[in-house]
Amino acid sequence: MTTPLEGRTAVVTGASKGIGLAVVTALARAGATVVAGSRSSTPELDTLVKEGRVTWVPVDLGEPADAERLVQEARGRLDILVNNVGAAPARTGGFLSVTDADWQHILDLNLLSAVRVTRAALPLMLEAGRGSVVTVASVNATLPDPMVIDYSAGKAALVAFSKALSKEVGPKGIRVNTVSPGPVRTDLWLAEGGVADTVSAAADVTPDDVVAQVAGSTATGRFSTPEEVADLVLFLAGDQAANITGSDMIIDGGFIPTW
Repeated sequence: MTTPLEGRTAVVTGASKGIGLAVVTALARAGATVVAGSRSSTPELDTLVKEGRVTWVPVDLGEPADAERLVQEARGRLDILVNNVGAAPARTGGFLSVTDADWQHILDLNLLSAVRVTRAALPLMLEAGRGSVVTVASVNATLPDPMVIDYSAGKAALVAFSKALSKEVGPKGIRVNTVSPGPVRTDLWLAEGGVADTVSAAADVTPDDVVAQVAGSTATGRFSTPEEVADLVLFLAGDQAANITGSDMIIDGGFIPTW
C-alpha cells in the first residue's frame, strides 16, 4: 500500500529527541526519506536509521555553515523542511539576569537556525516548484512569559518570519506554516535541568508541583505529547494541507484562554 509521503525527502532539525524525534518517526512511517539533523544521536534515532529511511547528520545549527551541510545531505531534492531545533532556559533571575550572550545564544538557536536552514533549503524547493516548510514555534510567541523572555521574543520573531516568507513563496508553490505547542512532555520541560526543575528550585516546590500547576492551566488538564505535535506537523507537510500557508497552528490543550 502506498504511503502518503512515498518518494518525498524531508529534513528535520533538532531530530534526536522530543518533538523532533516524533516528527522524524511520523515522516518515515508516512514513507518519506528523512535527513535528521542534531548535535548528537540517541538510541531511538539510531533505531530509525537502522530501519533504512532515516539518515542522521551531526550538526550544530548555532554554526552557520552547518545549515548548508545539513541540506546538502538531501542530495538535490527537498520536499519538506521541519525547523524544530530550539531551547528555552528558564530565567529565574528576571530580565536583568539575561546577558547579551544569553540573548544571542537563544536568538541564534530559536530564530536564526531556522532562517539559515530555510535559506539553504529554499533553492531546491523553488527549482521543483513545490515544497512545505513547517517550523515549530511556541504559544509563547503570542503569550510571552518573563520566565522565558528571550525564548518568547525569538519565537515571536520566528512566527513573523514564517508569515512574511509565506507571502513571498506561496505563488511559487511553497507553503510555509508554523506549529505553536503549549506545554509538551519533553526533556525541555521534564528533564533534570529543564523548565520544571529550574522553576521548582527557585520557587521552593517540587518539579511535580510545577508540572501539575501548568497542566492545570490547560482546558484538557494535561501536557501535549510529542506524537500529537508530530501529527499536526505531518498534516501540514502533506497534500491534505495543500491550500494552508501562512498559518500558525496552536496545539496547547486550551492553555491560551479563548474566553
